[in-house]
Amino acid sequence: MSVLVMKFGGTSVATLDRIHRAAKRVAVEVAKGHEVIVIVSAMAGKTNELVGWVGETSPMYDAREYDAVTSSGENVTAGLMALRLQEMDVPARSWQGWQVPVQTTSAHGAARILDIPPENIRAKFAEGMKVAVIAGFQGVSPEGRITTLGRGGSDTTAVAFAAAFEAERCDIYTDVDGIYTTDPRICEKARKLDRIAFEEMLELASLGAKVLQTRSVELAMRYKVKLRVLSSFEEQSDEAGTLVCDEEEIMESNVVAGVAYSRDEAKMTLISVADRPGIASAIFGALADAGVNVDMIVQNISEEGRTDMTFSCPNDQVMRAEKAVEAARERGDIRFNDLVTDTGVAKVSVVGIGMRSHTGVAADMFKALSAEGINIKVITTSEIKISVLIDRKYMELAVQALHDAFGLDKAA
Repeated sequence: MSVLVMKFGGTSVATLDRIHRAAKRVAVEVAKGHEVIVIVSAMAGKTNELVGWVGETSPMYDAREYDAVTSSGENVTAGLMALRLQEMDVPARSWQGWQVPVQTTSAHGAARILDIPPENIRAKFAEGMKVAVIAGFQGVSPEGRITTLGRGGSDTTAVAFAAAFEAERCDIYTDVDGIYTTDPRICEKARKLDRIAFEEMLELASLGAKVLQTRSVELAMRYKVKLRVLSSFEEQSDEAGTLVCDEEEIMESNVVAGVAYSRDEAKMTLISVADRPGIASAIFGALADAGVNVDMIVQNISEEGRTDMTFSCPNDQVMRAEKAVEAARERGDIRFNDLVTDTGVAKVSVVGIGMRSHTGVAADMFKALSAEGINIKVITTSEIKISVLIDRKYMELAVQALHDAFGLDKAA
């Protein structure tokens, strides 16, 4: 009997009525003959509330207890979902991460899944259980402590279970009906994609698209798990939502699949750094040690043995970055004349596997931005992505202009 994984996000289980609606969807799949593994998030807003309680109780909290508290929201949802299914005469039971067990590292708050032994759940399926309702986002460390996988971790839980049980598919139910060419709230011409390649989805997720957690897409790509993103609030068909799959399963696609953006970026420039071997290692090693997530990096042409080094990072990490480079200067690891920070920038990116075989994408992108009078501050590229930093006030205009320039409102 085939296994199907169904994951319901916080908005999909925000109330008892929505849990009932989700349970009906599960019952339909059971009636089709599937054994179903359901992954649930905490009810919408509950994890934020729990995080707030931890902060109020202990500002310098013990990360192990933080995980014990913040993982509890999923336990409530799992129990309620199992009860609802039982009321519908569907044999179901709830599982917390440690009961499966979902074996993780000991990095509390950001644990990574090491293994999901399937024996316990398979034994219950053999005894007649039809639905295993799993509390997402959580696992157990080698020390026997509860761990959490980071925000959005239920997506990763779902994909990991799909891989461990060789599931037919992993359906991610959320408050949107699929993956769009860009954010429909910014561009009314945004079009829902029927299919998107793993690599494209991974880039879009890492660049700011918040539909799927980046780690979940990485796992799906590694283990060839078919992902389907669809709405829990609309009637479904077998073709509903967006399928995230191998590039080979997509017959034709546009050169550019989508436009992503990240609003809260900062551009930081170290002025007049010594241009010598090891300087980049000294700078970015210090930033890495401080936990700064550096993205775009540009080094200017050297002049008289000095150069400028520019990089971008999230706005909320600017203070940490400033402290890290100043500390490195005090230690004598690096020398620079000044540190200039611009917190008024945004990152806009175009993504598409078609870039591998088509020329002129960068030229078209820069031409579209120029036509709108938008100045580019930093550019980075990869095989299937071009990203630029621009003034934040032009971000929405840039997204709309690029969406039009690449004809993303039309299917290939």
